[in-house]
Amino acid sequence: MTEIRFYHLTRKSLEQALPELLEKCLQRGWRAVVMTGSEDRTAALNHYLWTYSDRAFLPHGTAEDGDADRQPVWLTDRDENPNGANVLFLTDGAGSRHVDGYTLVCELFDGKVEEAVRSARDRWRQYREAGHVLAYWQQSDTGRWEEKQRAGDAAT
Repeated sequence: MTEIRFYHLTRKSLEQALPELLEKCLQRGWRAVVMTGSEDRTAALNHYLWTYSDRAFLPHGTAEDGDADRQPVWLTDRDENPNGANVLFLTDGAGSRHVDGYTLVCELFDGKVEEAVRSARDRWRQYREAGHVLAYWQQSDTGRWEEKQRAGDAAT
């Protein structure tokens, strides 16, 4: 079963948290798809990831760039995996019918938006009923990620 991690954004925005999570994926040799809620959001994240740091480079692409198979990180608003990714990041409440096709799915949601929190709780229940391994991560006061809950494996 796919492991699904919920990242509850309380201290950082998506734009601040996503690059560090993507960098960790790339350090492990993983490929990722980042699925957004709209074309506009995909374009904004694409621009942001080119400019977020003057000390780091995060290789990525979109449909505009093409060559999906050569992109270690693919940004899209579609439920697709054109770069053969094993990690899926879901943002803006986006959902995928293909979570079983990934080793890891990361649901990032804004803890300051009640609808986003409610939606994340609903998805947690759906994933649990489907038998997935679940983990809930929250930002600490220092901004580091702390695992707060795990469900669906022998460790629970």
